[in-house]
Amino acid sequence: MRITSDYHMHSEHSGDSTAPMRSMIESSINKGLNEICFTEHMDLDYPIGPDNPEGFFEIDADAYREDFLKCKEEYKGKIDLHFGIELGLQPHIVKENTDFLNKYPFEFIIGSNHLCNHKDPYYPSFYEGRSSDDAIREFFESTLENIKYFHNFDVLGHLDYIVRYLPNPDDYNFQNFSDIIDEILNILISENKGLDVNTKSFQSGMNDPNPCIGILARFYELGGRIITFGSDAHKPEHIAYDFERARQTALKAGFTSYCTFADRKPVFHDL
Repeated sequence: MRITSDYHMHSEHSGDSTAPMRSMIESSINKGLNEICFTEHMDLDYPIGPDNPEGFFEIDADAYREDFLKCKEEYKGKIDLHFGIELGLQPHIVKENTDFLNKYPFEFIIGSNHLCNHKDPYYPSFYEGRSSDDAIREFFESTLENIKYFHNFDVLGHLDYIVRYLPNPDDYNFQNFSDIIDEILNILISENKGLDVNTKSFQSGMNDPNPCIGILARFYELGGRIITFGSDAHKPEHIAYDFERARQTALKAGFTSYCTFADRKPVFHDL
């Protein structure tokens, strides 16, 4: 079998992409996908910086919805399109995130931890003056705090996202954080939530998706069965990036199926 659904992608409706929605759809069709879900960024209270003006990651959801519905009608019978969101989680904006989600009929929601104490691990300053392990532990602790406060999502996005941006990625050993990772995974399983198997890390030469095979194997061992595959593409050429490699990783971790979603409910497919 092969994976025919990409459930994590962005278009020009996200602040960090300039790709028209139609170009993402055309690329998906050309790559043989039969189902995709747009998961545009919505990160309220994202820190303002030189590259990020105020509201940079705050979506105009009305414009996004209008464009999506036009495309859904235009590409009917060619590919199945879904209306999703990647929601940035922070403990102090639980009400704001909840209010936002209540306004729109999202079919799939990724909950992602992009910020730790209002700092993004994307930037080198996050690691200054401390060890990689200290930075990684802060990231996982922040993730745990977020999912204890906020529950309205379907999969947790790129669980070890921080590894992409470590000054030395070889410093990372997920087993050093097994206590807190297990707590995160057990919460997801108890709430029937899944993991986003995110292949963006492959674009930068990493050997594992996010999360790594060790975390995926542990999720399966603890009883987790819901995984989706997402390229985290911001450009058409990155759609379904290295999905076969990610499929093999999931199989090695013990999984025999993956999920798409219909109205926020998982639909299982053979791997």
